Amino acid sequence: MSLNTQDVKRIAHLARIAVSEEEAEATLVKLSGILGLIEEMQAVDTSGIAPMSHSQDVTQRLRADVVTESNQRDLLQSIAPAVENGLYLVPKVIE
Repeated sequence: MSLNTQDVKRIAHLARIAVSEEEAEATLVKLSGILGLIEEMQAVDTSGIAPMSHSQDVTQRLRADVVTESNQRDLLQSIAPAVENGLYLVPKVIE
């Protein structure tokens, strides 16, 4: 895909970015390089390669799923201004 300075200016306008003529030229060179790299990467045959979520074969360390704190609901609700059936009551804010 080839770009020109008008394309760069249009993209900058859509992104609400002000660019001068010199900035548009410099951005054109950078974007053309990026798009060229993408075209090279798409040309590589990856049909026999399985997709990966990470570049290294790593696994997440998990801790045991055990309860570490006691139930303190009664203690916490004892200081609440209004509680009913284990739920906090709050003032109605939407009519």
